[in-house]
Amino acid sequence: MPEHIAPEQDEGLDSFLDKWRARWPEWAVAQVFVPPVQRETAMAWAALQQELTDAAWGGSDPRPGEAKLGWWSEELQGWAKGGRRHPLGVALQRLPAPWTTLAASLPALRESRERPRDRAEALRRLQPFASAIAQVEAGLFADGRVEDGAALPAIAASLLHARLAQVGESAVPLSVLARAGEDATVRAWAAELLADWPAATAATRPRRLWAALARKRLVRGDAALPLPPWAALLAAWRAARNGR
Repeated sequence: MPEHIAPEQDEGLDSFLDKWRARWPEWAVAQVFVPPVQRETAMAWAALQQELTDAAWGGSDPRPGEAKLGWWSEELQGWAKGGRRHPLGVALQRLPAPWTTLAASLPALRESRERPRDRAEALRRLQPFASAIAQVEAGLFADGRVEDGAALPAIAASLLHARLAQVGESAVPLSVLARAGEDATVRAWAAELLADWPAATAATRPRRLWAALARKRLVRGDAALPLPPWAALLAAWRAARNGR
């Protein structure tokens, strides 16, 4: 950390990184395939995405989350101007990423809270946020060399997994509810996600690893259940080599 950052800011940043690691403990194994210089950035960026999606999808009342997303929109616009208030800004604010683009995508993320009719609608709702993520990741991890359109399928698949892991049955589209039995909707939606899971070869290295871990969780039958270390290591190794 830079010397001018106060200890309490360090502690605040660590608390958000720990919150993300609690959901993704397998990252301790998978991160060995990320260049060391990018590891702290990757964790901070993952933690930021978690904060945004938690605000959008969490709780029975959407209003607190909407207020949080409004705050985050202002915060991200402030990052683009050189300011920061949130501890995650310690690790991210100065990096060359289009934070205003991410801020502009948050209304679409908020709207993705509603149950979609089908997979196509779920993807349409998430497309602005996924596109912003792709642009940020191109700046953070690829010096802008990754085309956001090429990385979009892997990012969108990761987001659909994240929503299922976070809210369970509420993430299942109406079309799946209509054809699956009452007790099989989550399994049916997971199977549909797996059937159309995209290759991630065009995405950045961290995204390939995140997508691979998400896919492996679905394969093992629980979107929210962390993988055993050996399974995480194998999935990450394969993703680092070829995107799957």
